Amino acid sequence: MSHTAHIPSHRKPRRSASKLALRAGVAGGVLGTIAVAGAAGPANAEPVTETIEMPTLGSLDAGTGLASAVAASADASQQEALDQSLQTQENAALQKAAKEAKQAKAEADRKAAAERAEKARLKAEQERKEAAERATRDSARTQLSTTSSSNDSGSSSDSGSTASQSSNETQAPSGSAAAIVAFARAQIGDAYVSGGTGPNSWDCSGLVQAAYRAAGIDLPRISYQQSSMGTSVSLSNLQPGDVLYWGSRSGSYHVAIYVGGGKYVGAQNPSSGVVEHTMDWDTPSGAVRIL
Repeated sequence: MSHTAHIPSHRKPRRSASKLALRAGVAGGVLGTIAVAGAAGPANAEPVTETIEMPTLGSLDAGTGLASAVAASADASQQEALDQSLQTQENAALQKAAKEAKQAKAEADRKAAAERAEKARLKAEQERKEAAERATRDSARTQLSTTSSSNDSGSSSDSGSTASQSSNETQAPSGSAAAIVAFARAQIGDAYVSGGTGPNSWDCSGLVQAAYRAAGIDLPRISYQQSSMGTSVSLSNLQPGDVLYWGSRSGSYHVAIYVGGGKYVGAQNPSSGVVEHTMDWDTPSGAVRIL
């Protein structure tokens, strides 16, 4: 046999790469065919004669469930983050409100303490002033008593003065004096307020001014100005409507109205208000007649 003669082979022929195709399922459940062809195969290669089925990765419903789970997880994470943010804001707001409430309480306590201190100061000042007035009145009474005793020891006019005083005490007011007395007595029981000019609260000179105004007579507002008006009269020769004063005539610190019967009406002090007293309850320093 010639060495060039064809010797048939007993080996099974290999499959050509161009004849193998793979059919695989995609994740969404849609079948596809992947053809594997020899890149370097001849142009007249034989057609594909065999395919291999590949398993699918999952059905369309399974893919949808996975996507829903992922979306739900993302929503839950977002909601958790939102809840934490809201909680943080709420805590911050509560802390701020508590701080502001604490500051407001401290400020209110400070103001209350300041008001209490001011009230205590005003009360102490009023008590000091009243004590000074009482001391001055006591001094004036002592001086008047000494002067009266000295005069009485060398004078025979005692009986005449006593008779005059008795006459004054029984004398009924008339005309302008009656209007002044009636107005003054109508205010008995009203409150004493420094600077008060009525209609329900008075200080001493405010009451005297209003009483005289009821009779059509205008007086100054201040006590020492009122005691400087008219004519000075003796305490033993008083008539209803006369203005009584305590202190010096040009420097009096208190005034009242003589209403007859050895009595006077005046706005006394914050604790007494407008009262009627006998002359010996707090003897005035002097008197003036303006009518």
